[in-house]
Amino acid sequence: MTGRERVLAALAHEEPDRVPIIIGGTNATGIKMKSYRALAARLGEEPGEDYIYDWPELGTALPTEAILERLGSDTRSVLDRFPAFVYERARARPPHADFIDDWGGGAKEIEPGNWYPGIHPLAEATSIAEIEAYPWPDMDDPTRVANVRAEARALAADGRYASLGCPWLLFPFERAQAMRGLDNFLADMVAEPDFASALLWKIEGLCKTLMGHFLDEAGDDLDIIKIGDDLGMQENLLISPTTYRDILKPVHADFMQFIRSRTKAKIFFHTDGDVYDLVPDLIELGVDILNPIQSGAGRMSDLPRLKREFGKDLVFCGAIDTQRILPYGSPAEVRAEVKRVIEALGPGGGYMLAAVHTVMNEVPPENVLAMVEAAKEFGTYPLGK
Repeated sequence: MTGRERVLAALAHEEPDRVPIIIGGTNATGIKMKSYRALAARLGEEPGEDYIYDWPELGTALPTEAILERLGSDTRSVLDRFPAFVYERARARPPHADFIDDWGGGAKEIEPGNWYPGIHPLAEATSIAEIEAYPWPDMDDPTRVANVRAEARALAADGRYASLGCPWLLFPFERAQAMRGLDNFLADMVAEPDFASALLWKIEGLCKTLMGHFLDEAGDDLDIIKIGDDLGMQENLLISPTTYRDILKPVHADFMQFIRSRTKAKIFFHTDGDVYDLVPDLIELGVDILNPIQSGAGRMSDLPRLKREFGKDLVFCGAIDTQRILPYGSPAEVRAEVKRVIEALGPGGGYMLAAVHTVMNEVPPENVLAMVEAAKEFGTYPLGK
């Protein structure tokens, strides 16, 4: 099978020739630059110097085509860009100065080459009037999506790989945290729910505008569209199920309905942590693919249960542990983890192998290679033969 045929079979809950491999190309399935350069050296390939979204401060590499082929990646990504003025401003700023994005938030360099999102432009806001008065970004700026049509068409014409659309938005919950700060916004949802709701709906409207332009440019040439909002922690949710359903779920519902009205692409929803309590809600909203299946987080660790309870409704993407196994395990332990995960999530299709979130800088190249090689060995259908 081609990579695209393999992915489409998994999305249809059918068994392809092997479990699809998803690596590189998004900040949910990518590789941090330090780990990527070590991997390229191990493979004897030139790494290049490109970052996804042309955003060095994000720290995630844009792998070369040669390296993606060596890793067996079955998808290729279509990305948008920041408006042109953001890149111009970033290039003109002094070395190590704060990076400010198009929303007015940004990141600080906390150690050489390591950036942390610590600039929250609405941190002091107290009223809905301040939300309305804020200078929100222009989502109609054509430089954001100027590359999308050509890239999506080229992937479709090539036909070998599934196309994964990845507009960089930070979605409503995460963007609200970026604007207010995490502690502030979590407190808002409890103490000032009208304020929190107003901020979420304002952000969602802007996200819809950009998503609409992205999907218009991509046309019918996307197989998957990536969205997401991190809702979980190591052992529980960031907010209660009741708060989610009262305040955030209606925002997610509107956004996903908008996407479904504009594309036939499957919806890939990224959310870290133990989100077991909200999985039925995400299915109800129309999520097709759940990522990253943080297998070291609470009830998400019970992979057979997830497959049994939700495998008919969801495709699972991820589940290869990045907290312990990939960074600190031996290649043999990585292989054993891949085998365990595939045996739990792979039967009948409906599973795409990926690391739990981005492959971080601590992951040695031999473990990345062990992961993809084991996926090819243990993920060949029929499983266990």
